[in-house]
Amino acid sequence: MSDKKAATGPDYSETLFLPKTDFPMRAGLPQKEPQILKRWEEMDLYGELRKNAVGRPKYVLHDGPPYANGNLHIGHALNKILKDVITRSRQMSGFDSNYVPGWDCHGLPIEWKIEEQYRARGRNKDEVPVNEFRRECREFAAHWVGVQAAEFERLGVVGDFKHPYKTMDFASEAVIAGELMKFALSDQLYRGSKPIMWSVVEKTALAEAEVEYHDYQSDTIWVKFPVTSGPRHLRGASVVIWTTTPWTIPANRAISYSGRVAYGLYEVTEAAPENWAKVGDRLILADALAADVMKQARVEAFKRVGDVTAEDFTTMVCAHPLRDAGLGGYGFDVPLLEGEHVTEDAGTGFVHTAPGHGREDFEVWMSNRRELEASGVDTTIPYTVDGDGALTKDAPGFEGRRVLNDKGEKGDANGAVIEALSAAGRLVARGRLKHQYPHSWRSKKPVIFRNTPQWFIHMDRDIAGEGDTLRARALKAIEDTTFTPVAGQNRLRGMIANRPDWVVSRQRAWGVPIAVFIKRETGEVLKDEGVNQRIVEAFRAEGADAWFAAGAKERFLGNGYSVDEWDKVDDILDVWFDSGSTHAFVLEQRPDLKWPADLYLEGSDQHRGWFHSSLLESCGTRGRAPYDGVLTHGFVMDEEGRKMSKSLGNVVTPQQVIDQSGADILRLWVVTSDYSEDLRIGPEILKTSIDSYRKLRNTVRWMLGTLAHFDPAHTVAPAEMPELERLMLSELARLDGVVREAYEVFDFKRIAFALFNFMTVDLSAFYFDVRKDVLYCDPASSKTRLAALTVVDRLFDTLVAWLAPLLPFTCEEAWLDRHPEDRSVHLTPFPDVPAEWRDEALEGKWERVRTVRRVITGALEVERREKRIGSSLEAAPRVFIADESLRQAVEGIDLAEMAITSQLVLEAGVGPAEAFRLSDVPGVAVVPDKAEGRRCARSWKVLPEVGADPDFPDLTPRDAAAMREYQAMKQAAE
Repeated sequence: MSDKKAATGPDYSETLFLPKTDFPMRAGLPQKEPQILKRWEEMDLYGELRKNAVGRPKYVLHDGPPYANGNLHIGHALNKILKDVITRSRQMSGFDSNYVPGWDCHGLPIEWKIEEQYRARGRNKDEVPVNEFRRECREFAAHWVGVQAAEFERLGVVGDFKHPYKTMDFASEAVIAGELMKFALSDQLYRGSKPIMWSVVEKTALAEAEVEYHDYQSDTIWVKFPVTSGPRHLRGASVVIWTTTPWTIPANRAISYSGRVAYGLYEVTEAAPENWAKVGDRLILADALAADVMKQARVEAFKRVGDVTAEDFTTMVCAHPLRDAGLGGYGFDVPLLEGEHVTEDAGTGFVHTAPGHGREDFEVWMSNRRELEASGVDTTIPYTVDGDGALTKDAPGFEGRRVLNDKGEKGDANGAVIEALSAAGRLVARGRLKHQYPHSWRSKKPVIFRNTPQWFIHMDRDIAGEGDTLRARALKAIEDTTFTPVAGQNRLRGMIANRPDWVVSRQRAWGVPIAVFIKRETGEVLKDEGVNQRIVEAFRAEGADAWFAAGAKERFLGNGYSVDEWDKVDDILDVWFDSGSTHAFVLEQRPDLKWPADLYLEGSDQHRGWFHSSLLESCGTRGRAPYDGVLTHGFVMDEEGRKMSKSLGNVVTPQQVIDQSGADILRLWVVTSDYSEDLRIGPEILKTSIDSYRKLRNTVRWMLGTLAHFDPAHTVAPAEMPELERLMLSELARLDGVVREAYEVFDFKRIAFALFNFMTVDLSAFYFDVRKDVLYCDPASSKTRLAALTVVDRLFDTLVAWLAPLLPFTCEEAWLDRHPEDRSVHLTPFPDVPAEWRDEALEGKWERVRTVRRVITGALEVERREKRIGSSLEAAPRVFIADESLRQAVEGIDLAEMAITSQLVLEAGVGPAEAFRLSDVPGVAVVPDKAEGRRCARSWKVLPEVGADPDFPDLTPRDAAAMREYQAMKQAAE
């Protein structure tokens, strides 16, 4: 086509309808996006969205609160982008989809940071008044809420950032305290003693969601428990246990066995004199593990003396292995108890049971409590380890020995216990084991299980009738919830079905207190709605600091109770209870939202976190889940699938990506990834996103340039359009169903790839390529040209609107370039695409046409590669079609126009042997002859009829007609 003046002829470029647009090819997103954000702020886009949605049905995605303690990482970006895509798409689908961001401001993440600052300044936290410390925590959290809010908005997230929710807001703290009071009033809250995970470094109990597992090397020991009574043939023998926590031996109170395991009595017949296992030792072991135990004990020979049955264990009693160690305090009997947790996978077939240091140990001990007490056993669980990780007086002989020190390093307790066992002659073997062990997710240091007084919520106590337990309610709620992906349902169900009672207390300072009173003599919880109301009202006015202020006890108890009889509980609520209560002070309190939420969306780790605690809190107080649907995403890894870490140098931050490429590139990475699995990101992956974005942008840019010549007054009705235009409208109608369904089920990858393929393959590489000649060169009045312009107009508005939730900055820029009178594309609903545009028969026909075209373009590629032609317009291929269905499809179709050649001859038959063919398209052959005639100076087509019009001797008749129209229009304008 003419784009510059020919050497000897007129300049026709001004007569062509070439694309004209100021929409830049280079996006410059890092510079452009802040300008768009500023415009959104100035026009109050969020406020306009709310006005636009008045009267619509509500769709509420409730935001799970991130911790306000640092800059955003790439996982935050993934999470918030997904939420923004959902709320934007629901808004454009006709809902009132209001996004209210929130922050979790209490608990260890913030408190730990303040303590770090104290340590750096040599300041002792214990010397700081509690409310002064809490004030510093509040200020720290407030700072990071502001920082993170700006970073979230930079991602393109639209929401009520002027009025977010924060767990540290006074109103929030009042509701959180009130929610716990509901559990207290319904007898679901109790103070008990159980082994819980404890961080020695952080001096607090930890929830399961606050624990992660890392490799750790433990000391292992095999220990003899001498049989003191029971079957006569077993007296003088020893039951052998194996443990990876030698420091828990002083807390041992029982041995667990399994009725499903076969046991035997084994005698050592040969062993070195220096061995702990001596010749003549008689050891009771699981048959499947006996050989391994003897190997670990370096026993040279042994024999099996006889069977030991489960019935034998029911009358058997052992001595504590430290009974004769000269330490005192270990003279009690050690019974054998059957336990479901005992296996023969490793160890000895017996489990050393310290009820103060393990969940299964505790459960076995408590389930046998009545029978044990009846037989005279003291079932009191000792507190053998304190909050500093030191053994107490309840571990005679080891008081002050440390399990872990203040830095989380292994202390001297293991060594001391092992030495005492060796001296007492109770050691069989020792070793070391590298295994996965629980660590605090904040300090990254090992935790211990220790028995402590804590506050719990019953999982299995009847609430409002027999069988109406918190566990039963939660399991039913899970069945009533839609999970995406569906595997999340089984995961959460398994966690709820097997979890112990909910530990809700922490021994910290920053958070909402367990604002209840207990009677000093009995431990009874005070149930007085008047007292509760005073507390809640004070929290609402002054915040939870009121609980720690001077005179708080007298203030809240009032005149009805003696301050000497009641104690104020100063433990802090677990932050998971805080965040689990957000539905109560956000969804229920804001009139622009609703309860329950339509959707909770977080990472898959929140099955044990926010999804979990929200479910329990809501079921315990309202009888059902606070959500109808749960959507989970995976974690972000580097390009090689490794976890990101500073030491590896593989950390990708959202700030880096935005600064280098723009937020829309980050968003494109999110929506083209399978977020239901773990995702990968890195330079090469981002390069793919950048390449895809560039192609999309260029397609949008071409449409904008072409639409510079579109006059809505000349819109052509679909019934009057050529087949090719009706095909594009049919494809648009087909895509409408794909896009709407995929948005409905959060399948953004499907949307992104469907639109990308359509825009790059169906439009840029086919429809636009084919129609450029008509759009650029046809006369202004050409019906085909006007029909094509009409279709491009429909394509632009629909595609940009569909893409807007995914790429909000780019689509806003493009939309305002096309519709400068509009406020924003995000205030526009998804266009209604008439269902009657869909013509499946037409799509099927043109699929066959494009199959033939693919063979032709393949032949022309060879000709260009061999430099026999320069452009396809120099060709006049002969196309042979033997396939009947393909020949019928192309009848009446201008194949030369479809293949962008100047001429084309269609013939029936298989064609000559030397013709070009594609192996996957039988029945089509192409002989690529050269076009005959002269080259048109305006459209570059090579045709014999160039010069047929004497007024325009260098043009085709079509281009000559276009020139007459152009000249007439120019004269009329003058």
